Amino acid sequence: MFSSSLRVAVVCVSNINRSMEAHSILRRKGLSVRSFGTESNVRLPGPRPGRPVVYDFAATYKEMYNDLVRKDRECYTHNGILHILGRNERIKLGPERFQECTDFFDVIFTCEESVYDTVVEDLCSREQQTLQPVHVINMDIKDTLEDATLGAFLICELCQCLQQSDDMEDSLEELLLQMEEKSGRSFLHTVCFY
Repeated sequence: MFSSSLRVAVVCVSNINRSMEAHSILRRKGLSVRSFGTESNVRLPGPRPGRPVVYDFAATYKEMYNDLVRKDRECYTHNGILHILGRNERIKLGPERFQECTDFFDVIFTCEESVYDTVVEDLCSREQQTLQPVHVINMDIKDTLEDATLGAFLICELCQCLQQSDDMEDSLEELLLQMEEKSGRSFLHTVCFY
């Protein structure tokens, strides 16, 4: 376990699976972490492909859970959604949209390129106040339970490396190159300012 002043955000599409798995693991490791989605609604897999169950971001994880139990407990138990919503409820009340957050972070991890683009665009459209840098890093993570866990551990490892770095600004590019070699994944990285 390590404690840190490093402020981390993890962002995926709906703040359900990938960002919440990373949130869970980073929080257990003692990091200051928040998680978000970027879409206008929360979309969960429905009973048939191409037919998602859609909720407003104002819905809590418990409300989603109870609604899905009423609709088809067996289906949503089998596809793992009830398990995910139960985990999420233990972490925070409900999903949050990144675009509505006014907190400052040192590092923002995104879980797919379209989310990275949305986060960077949102940060660049905000009025700069402090000129504090924020590093936005994308690592594509498939939206499955297994890949979300693997991605969360890679994010955690990168955070631990950043924690041990004497100067995050100078060492981040090198750390990302090392992580790319080790994991076989590629990263996108940019710096925005608050």
